[in-house]
Amino acid sequence: MESGSEPQQETQINFEEILDSNLNSNPKIVVIMGATGSGKSKLAIDLASHFPIEIINADSMQVYNGLDVLTNKVPLQDQKGVPHHLLGTVSPNVEFTAKDFRDAAVPLINEIWSRKRLPVIVGGTNYYIQALVSPFLLDDSLEETKENCLLGYPGDDEPDSALELEGERSYYTYDHLKELDPTAASRIHPNDQRKISYYLSLHARFGVLPSKFLQEKTVENWGRIDNSRFHCCFICVDASLPALDQYVGQRVDCMVDSGLLDEVVDIYKPDADYTKGIRQAIGVREFADFLRCFSCEPQNSSSSSCSLFSADKTLKELHRILGFSDANKQKLLLTEAIEEVKLNTRRLVRRQKRRIKRLQTLFGWNIDYVDSTEAILHFSDEIWAEQVVEPSAKIIKASLDEKACSEEPCDDSEEMKLIQRDLWTQYVCEACGNRVLRGAHEWEQHKQGRSHCKRISRLKKSGSLFQKG
Repeated sequence: MESGSEPQQETQINFEEILDSNLNSNPKIVVIMGATGSGKSKLAIDLASHFPIEIINADSMQVYNGLDVLTNKVPLQDQKGVPHHLLGTVSPNVEFTAKDFRDAAVPLINEIWSRKRLPVIVGGTNYYIQALVSPFLLDDSLEETKENCLLGYPGDDEPDSALELEGERSYYTYDHLKELDPTAASRIHPNDQRKISYYLSLHARFGVLPSKFLQEKTVENWGRIDNSRFHCCFICVDASLPALDQYVGQRVDCMVDSGLLDEVVDIYKPDADYTKGIRQAIGVREFADFLRCFSCEPQNSSSSSCSLFSADKTLKELHRILGFSDANKQKLLLTEAIEEVKLNTRRLVRRQKRRIKRLQTLFGWNIDYVDSTEAILHFSDEIWAEQVVEPSAKIIKASLDEKACSEEPCDDSEEMKLIQRDLWTQYVCEACGNRVLRGAHEWEQHKQGRSHCKRISRLKKSGSLFQKG
């Protein structure tokens, strides 16, 4: 059965009964998560053969209008009649925050339920999804982390780079926050410069201690599933890293063949801000050095602007560069840019997988995993249907059949209590330059990280290992 066809009659009847029995409770939604390339969008569309659904996009780059190839938006012909919301609807020049997403998605969910259809949230931007399900939202200044760009995040393999604060950089330090407000300092990671700056700016603006200002709305509790405004069915489309790495490389090559360069050329401006809007997307700034080779000077003093390409440097010729010899500078720059896009996308995949694990272990999200590895490696629709679509449909049906009151807070589990008690215990990794880690989970993740393992290996070879890995 095609994805856009009417759902099976038996499922439709059950869904109608579920809807009627839950009119006075929080709406139920399905959230499909996963790393880039795992098959989230395809699964959502295929689920339309089982349930009457509408899709709400939760990818922070796909919400913008433009760069359809680079951001891998599902083409209209491949949507198979399934309604999609917040897909390519936002101006590429504005900053669409997590608050903006929440404010747009909540009424959409209510509208979809009013049409007796199931809202399915699909995307790799977990920050958007956290904002949607959390009972409150933090200050906008903490919502600037976009997961489809290369900004750091606390607990990743490398610490966040220091936030550039002209004239005040020395003031916005963890030691200063600890001296001013030990309670607030104990709630955040010593390397989290973004939140350190936010807390200290609260004191500078309002003259009150950050811990008092935030009260119960603490950073570490934001995003917990307890008291969520929705009853959520979380499904993570998971795949092995080797399979995703291979697929990402192939997908980038396909993007180049499908017009990625044309899109980047259209949006490229030498003096543009590549930290906001759609220009944050992986695949834009990587081509900057290559495109600068084709910048032109104004042809005469009467014209203050010029096109990016001169008459003899057409887009067609840009694509021909790939056929040049490896010694050609243009070919070298273009090849390096394409490889950098692949590398940065693979790094993104790893960050996304780690963050989904944190949502499960630190915030109590009950996430069901379906494995798409075999389907990706073999490009098999049959394996995809058997190992991904059918298990997901069973998970959703079981979730819809549950009564709202059956969901128990995850805080009651001994495992969750243990994690909470050890959330901020300090660990110091001497092998990584005395890097400070907070909490057993973050410490374990750090020890498994590639950078840490490489350092341990080098120390073992040199015979100067001074800390157990």
